[in-house]
Amino acid sequence: MRTFILRRLLFAIPTLIGISIITFVIVRLAPGDPIRLFTFGSRATNEDIEALRHLYGLDQPLPIQYLDWMWKLVHLDFGRSFIYNQDAAALFMQYVPNTLQLAIVALALQLVIGVPLGVIAALKRGTWVDGFVRVFGVAGHAVPAFWLGLVLILFFAVQLRWLPSQGMLTIGKDNWDLLDRFKHMLLPAIVLSLTGIANYSRLLRTETLEVLSQDFVRTAHAKGLHERTVMFVHALRNALIPVVTALGGILAGLIGGALVIEQVFSWPGIGRFTFAAAIAKDYPVIQAGVMISGVLLVISYILRDIAYAVVDPRIGVK
Repeated sequence: MRTFILRRLLFAIPTLIGISIITFVIVRLAPGDPIRLFTFGSRATNEDIEALRHLYGLDQPLPIQYLDWMWKLVHLDFGRSFIYNQDAAALFMQYVPNTLQLAIVALALQLVIGVPLGVIAALKRGTWVDGFVRVFGVAGHAVPAFWLGLVLILFFAVQLRWLPSQGMLTIGKDNWDLLDRFKHMLLPAIVLSLTGIANYSRLLRTETLEVLSQDFVRTAHAKGLHERTVMFVHALRNALIPVVTALGGILAGLIGGALVIEQVFSWPGIGRFTFAAAIAKDYPVIQAGVMISGVLLVISYILRDIAYAVVDPRIGVK
């Protein structure tokens, strides 16, 4: 297992280098000057602006800037934010727990709701239940997340006043007030999980139907095994293999999808923070955010491979 993880980490190095190059080039080639944005409205002269540009190394050729940034990354130095004058990685990491809370709850909703829906639809093939799940799967992809978020806010927060509309904690409440935190998290987590629920319900329906038609399932029935044993021990375990495969990029997908949700619900997460940094062209924060997210993506794929081997014993961890 240790060799397996080490090999996956070594394979991830070229991927992270590629991410760093693409991120650096896109950020630098985007229109706008971060120093002029930073000093806008102040009495800074052109000499002051050039001095700041020299201080942050922005007057160097792009290849030199990239090599200097990579050298700092090797030493875990992500640079200092132009706006806050603080360590960019430390600033970004302050918001990571908030987004992970939202992503984990959304992932739990996807699995708890999406997987049973897909299995039930397969077992009830051709009935109204199957039709409902299939329509829901299409609607889950068609409905824009920001629109659904606004609708839920209007209904549950404005009209019914059951749930809060923004933030992650009521002002004045204790940080360990889990009930209040859950109320704030519920609406954004539902919106964030909708696409995943639709994906997993459709995927599980297809895979379950395919597995139920296999010879080993018919053999299990012929042996007189209980229907529940056949379904959950033999069929479902094999149907879950593609689901485990799909989990590889789910963490990155949830974190990336949280950008819109965090804006709609004013959730103080990395999506909202990175968006604000992009507007301000805060290069170090943007680059730190992308690289840390890339590392999270690599970790999610390693965990996927391990879970894949656990679900299917025929696949050894080599």
